[in-house]
Amino acid sequence: MDLNRKNTKRIKSLIIFTAVVVLALMKFDWLCQALLFVINIIKPFLMGAVMAFVINLPMSFIENRLFEKRMLNGRKQALYMKIKRPVSLILALLIVLLVITLVIVTVIPQLVSTFKVLANEIPVFMQNMLGYLEKLFAENPELQKEIESVKIPEINWKEILQTVVDFLKNGMGSMVTTTVTVASSIVSGTVNFFISLIFSFYILAQKEKLGNQIQRTIRAYTKPGVYEWIMKVAGLLNQNFSRFITGQCMEAVILGAMFVVSMLILRFPFAVMIGVLIAFTALIPIVGAFIGCVIGAFLIMVDSPAKAIGFIILFLILQQIEGNLIYPHVVGNSVGLPSIWVLAAVTIGGSLMGIAGMLIFIPLLSTVYALLREDVNKRNGKSSCCKSG
Repeated sequence: MDLNRKNTKRIKSLIIFTAVVVLALMKFDWLCQALLFVINIIKPFLMGAVMAFVINLPMSFIENRLFEKRMLNGRKQALYMKIKRPVSLILALLIVLLVITLVIVTVIPQLVSTFKVLANEIPVFMQNMLGYLEKLFAENPELQKEIESVKIPEINWKEILQTVVDFLKNGMGSMVTTTVTVASSIVSGTVNFFISLIFSFYILAQKEKLGNQIQRTIRAYTKPGVYEWIMKVAGLLNQNFSRFITGQCMEAVILGAMFVVSMLILRFPFAVMIGVLIAFTALIPIVGAFIGCVIGAFLIMVDSPAKAIGFIILFLILQQIEGNLIYPHVVGNSVGLPSIWVLAAVTIGGSLMGIAGMLIFIPLLSTVYALLREDVNKRNGKSSCCKSG
């Protein structure tokens, strides 16, 4: 009797699940729109959670190292524990702001001065070009005759005027609409950023309490085995993402130092500035340093085109060393993932989700790899025990 009830319950659950899947496939467009709508609503809170996770790394380090447990009397101990979290949070924010300020102060002024140099040199270049063309035509009169013999089509001024009028009638309206849309997007993005930042502060201020509430909720609505598995996966994800971010920052510092040292030895200009820029952009896995390479080559080209070519050659050499030796070992070892799977995760993540996919897929694949390895070892252990028995 109980067996029939269980079978009936399973059949009902299977029918309901099949109906939900069929309905989701039939209304797939509507489901995607609803999902995007929900994501847009909770996006500031998701971003706040991401910011809290990143800021929590230096904050936890400060709490554990600078605010170690000390034997104090009751009142001093209470005051000590009360100021521990806000002081650590403020110091962590100062570290992040200091890094961003260092990049801005180092890179932006040099870019501005480079554009000023270009603004001064472009008119000189155009004047030299005109002089060269005049000299060329003077020495080769047949070239001038060939150019004059080319038939230039007549310009339909009425058609051009009508096009301008149509643009003023229709295009200006669309320009105003586009301007309003861009302005509203900037305002909305700024508001969402501050909402995310404030939400991250709330998470960091009471992260232990929030963690306990989440654990209690999962335990209340799941079976003990499911609860333990969820906690295990969550712990692996937290560990792998934390180690990945730490390893990525370490790799960026190593790459930036390599560029600074090698450029100083080879007497390239802007060595420190380009090294800082490449270190900052190298936070994007594998491909981020290429952004710094383009900007660095552009800056050096203004000073000397020959040195710009030399810098590109130097970049390709250091990039090969970094991509094949340093990155897979530093980041791969930090998340416990073999080098080949690090490269596979970057490739797959970049293809599916761009830069965000590169940052997410390495620790995500590392978690899957750890769980799969544990399950394979467990199954192999059981099979060997059965054979020996």
